[in-house]
Amino acid sequence: MAKITLKGNPINTVGSLPSVGTTAPDFRLTSGDLSDRNLADFAGKKIVLNIVPSLETSVCSASARKFDKEIAKHPDAVCLTISADLPFAGSRFCKTEGVANVITLSDVRSKTFGEDYGCRIIDGPMEGLLSRAVVVLDENNKVVYTEQVPEIGQEPDYDRALKALTD
Repeated sequence: MAKITLKGNPINTVGSLPSVGTTAPDFRLTSGDLSDRNLADFAGKKIVLNIVPSLETSVCSASARKFDKEIAKHPDAVCLTISADLPFAGSRFCKTEGVANVITLSDVRSKTFGEDYGCRIIDGPMEGLLSRAVVVLDENNKVVYTEQVPEIGQEPDYDRALKALTD
């Protein structure tokens, strides 16, 4: 269980992020067109999992915009921004914000991503949402970097996450 904070108040996640060096758990997430997506859909690519509570918040949308800009510099990589938002919200966000290089996915249908990746919040006012975290996978789905952001209102360490794509 990860202990994080929301405006300085302690909250907890269901578990811990996958360990560096392990194979990432597969997932079933929902895209804006309501199709299911899983790790096999991104075979051979390095993957940044930008996990956020909701794209409807300023910090979450800022991280999606930042990764959108930066992932364009890495043609061998893809960034998946994953939230508990409805799939339509992710599509609307990308269209409204001009985000073209990030794929938004929702765990609204299967609800297992948060448990498998240890990032579902289990108490406090954000219970049921995903914590703010980044997991970077190599082209073989091995975990090469993780960051459980300790404060929900804080942005992730973009530099370290992006550096993991090239190490």
